[in-house]
Amino acid sequence: MAEFKGVTVVKKANMFFGGGVTSRTLLFADGSKKTLGIAQPGEYTFNTQVPEFMEILSGETDVQIGDGEWRMVQGGESFQVPAGSSFTMRVRTVVDYCCSFL
Repeated sequence: MAEFKGVTVVKKANMFFGGGVTSRTLLFADGSKKTLGIAQPGEYTFNTQVPEFMEILSGETDVQIGDGEWRMVQGGESFQVPAGSSFTMRVRTVVDYCCSFL
């Protein structure tokens, strides 16, 4: 899906790791939530409260979910992270992403 219609956008940016990762929150009428963000090159670890589905729109990153194996994910690919877990991104090139909270 190239665009979202009928959403509320939270104006305040989510900023992590000194601005290395930023996103904006989208709220949908059905109660669901997504973030659209940019990650600069670097290494970042996130903890999850709920399951997350990460779509990499462009760029390249290595991803490790929990203590699992590292794998490369690039534009057009995605990965899912279970609730109560973590994932680490080693961002190779600027990553444009969409995170859906499941």
